Amino acid sequence: MRTILSIVVFLCAVTVSVQSAGVAYRTKVLTPETVKTLRMRYVDSRTMEPIGGNPVRPFLVKPIGEELGGEGDTQQHLLEISFDELSHETKQYTYTLLHLNADGTESGLSSSEYVAGFTTQDITEYEHSLNTSQLYTHYSFVFPNEDMRLTASGNYALKIYEDGDEDKTIAFLCFSVVEPTTTITAKVRPNTDIEINKRYQQLDIDISRQLSAVNGQMTEYFIVVRQNGRYDNQAYAPKPNFIESNKLRFTNCKALIFEGGNEYRHFDTYSNYFAGTGVDRITHDRNDYHALLFAEPFRTGAYIHEYDVDGQWLVNAERTLYDIDTEAEYMWVHWTVPAPNPWFDGIVYVGGDLFENSLGPRNRMQYDNSRKCYWLNALVKQGGYDYQYWFVSSEDKKVTLQRTEGSHWETENEYTIYVYYRPFGSRADQLVGLQVLH
Repeated sequence: MRTILSIVVFLCAVTVSVQSAGVAYRTKVLTPETVKTLRMRYVDSRTMEPIGGNPVRPFLVKPIGEELGGEGDTQQHLLEISFDELSHETKQYTYTLLHLNADGTESGLSSSEYVAGFTTQDITEYEHSLNTSQLYTHYSFVFPNEDMRLTASGNYALKIYEDGDEDKTIAFLCFSVVEPTTTITAKVRPNTDIEINKRYQQLDIDISRQLSAVNGQMTEYFIVVRQNGRYDNQAYAPKPNFIESNKLRFTNCKALIFEGGNEYRHFDTYSNYFAGTGVDRITHDRNDYHALLFAEPFRTGAYIHEYDVDGQWLVNAERTLYDIDTEAEYMWVHWTVPAPNPWFDGIVYVGGDLFENSLGPRNRMQYDNSRKCYWLNALVKQGGYDYQYWFVSSEDKKVTLQRTEGSHWETENEYTIYVYYRPFGSRADQLVGLQVLH
């Protein structure tokens, strides 16, 4: 049986890992005042055309007979990484590759152990925006490529910086290469170990090694589980209930209980002139477009099913002639939530892949006493976006949706299960299994 390599993209904030004293890398824009719309999506390796829209958490699959990204690579899907810099000045950007452990900190591998070719490359593809009120330059590159080929499984970070100076880093992009020598069986159930068919969901997971990959001890394997690409509530290395000779079982494991939350809200700013889904009205002030979203209250009622994409987004614009990526406008999006009084025991954020699932000043909502509402304004490229309102308690610093969106066992969430292997004496975590549940 041929072993398979997969690339999986995950997004969230740069933070300090609770598992390690080192810095944990997450996909993140570090200069949000000038750099926008950091994106990964599938492209066809032959035509370089986008495949299946603009997913921000894609994964690629490839047999490992050849190096990932080499001349003999027959993989038809690659990753295109792109971002906008808010000017028509041409900047010199470079990216370098880092190998990471499961917690996002740098591993002990030297570059020769995980990459063939160069560890740094310049970004040479760029285009200026066309006929837009907000000037910007769209930069992009495809990865992996013939100059930078991957040879080891595990987690990676691409560091993008300006003028060859790593002190001028503008963004990190993280992804994983998985060599699946394990089989994952998992299900999501509403009858959790703390309550039945109410606010929570619980995962039961079995991890089995493939017969061709039997080596080491099962105690050298561990898992990480993420909900909708988030890191704030991830289950990191929960202890299995049973360890067998060839299997790990996570049944009735309380560490694998998650808030069900609610379906994501969404808005569509495809038009400069007409209000799309979730948009009350579009206005134009001097040189800026404004999209005022409906002032909808926090949700505390019964579950109502809505279709969403679990926090992801898509660049989209009408009346473009050549390329949406360089002809789409930037708009000031205005979120408003009526609230008679502010909460003094916590902070409200706008959450989702739009803000890389992070918690920071650019997505922290403010309270306006005169208007009696929470509000946030952000410059966003035209398109369709999922989002939620997150409440972070001042006491435990944890995100909860129960105050702002409600939490229901019926909610459809995306769960990603990562299986890592760290044999005795190894200097890095190997990623040996991955499964996505919808």
